[in-house]
Amino acid sequence: MLSADDLALAREGHLAVFVTLMADGAPQSTPVWIDADDEHLLVNTAEGRVKTRNVRRDPRVAVSIVDREDDYRVLNVSGRVVEVRTEGALEHIDKLARRYRGEDYPWHDAGETRVILVIEADRWVDRG
Repeated sequence: MLSADDLALAREGHLAVFVTLMADGAPQSTPVWIDADDEHLLVNTAEGRVKTRNVRRDPRVAVSIVDREDDYRVLNVSGRVVEVRTEGALEHIDKLARRYRGEDYPWHDAGETRVILVIEADRWVDRG
């Protein structure tokens, strides 16, 4: 289980790199806003995006978070998406936007379905 410090790092507003697997096995990485609940990492995205399609086909993922103030404070996680949740996803993206940008999410698209990818860590390395 991730430590309280690991989960705190995910809630502090640092960018993360989120890696999924393409159909041919190639890694696909995306910088993302990151969050955490009491035991999982959370990534908010939209249906139809490459990362969402990838995790529906193969739930294995990796996440790296680096503290922007101390680049020796790092969390690297290998795990899997255990849930793709739509409930609360619109509110969650606004929460993240306030954390990262100081305002509600400005790019809402009426035809878009937001989702929260719930990530369970299988292996991790933290330092700092």
